[in-house]
Amino acid sequence: MEFSGDIFPSLFLWVISVCYLLLFLYALYQAPWRRLINGGILNVYFGSCVTLLLLWTMRVATNDQLTFHLLGITAVTLMFGWSLTVVLGGIVLGGVTLNSAGSWELFAVNAFTTSVIPATISITALVMVRSLLPKNFFIYVLVNGFLTAGLAALTSGYLAVGLLVAGGVFTLAELEQGLMPFFPLMFMPEAFLNGWAVTMMVLYRPHWVYSFSDRLYLDGK
Repeated sequence: MEFSGDIFPSLFLWVISVCYLLLFLYALYQAPWRRLINGGILNVYFGSCVTLLLLWTMRVATNDQLTFHLLGITAVTLMFGWSLTVVLGGIVLGGVTLNSAGSWELFAVNAFTTSVIPATISITALVMVRSLLPKNFFIYVLVNGFLTAGLAALTSGYLAVGLLVAGGVFTLAELEQGLMPFFPLMFMPEAFLNGWAVTMMVLYRPHWVYSFSDRLYLDGK
């Protein structure tokens, strides 16, 4: 979900922008760039940027203030980790904003809903699933690939609703009637896209997916 238009107070936007800038700089500093270079997957990282740029360009406007597009962030998080995904999300959103003449004032808010929050949910789910469930190939694909991606999309949508209500743009009753009934429809396409991508990569290009390990998920199973 992405916002458009002059819908939030300036102070709120400044606070969010500062928080995002600090998170982005932290991610930039912590990102394992050496792993990309030594692993020979720097071109895969750039290719993921281009893929998400195309994906995020295909969007649907639900109203004048909100547009929807598939995220693809869960698959990218499983491929590269949280830090690299946050950096990638910022790069892609910058490209989309330039291409569509979007609002730079809302850049940080959109970055939270499209990349930071979904990436955080995805990496948290990965850690929890590894701790609580058996380490199995099908659990990895179905839970971390399919279900987590759908959950990330829903959370992004509900976060957008919360921000719209807090900003006084719409009332909760208005959004419950005009927008939120469509949220379950966001689950399946996002889950299928990410789950399919993760499945294909771990089958044919497992070295692209940092969170996957043959020893951990396949050996002896």
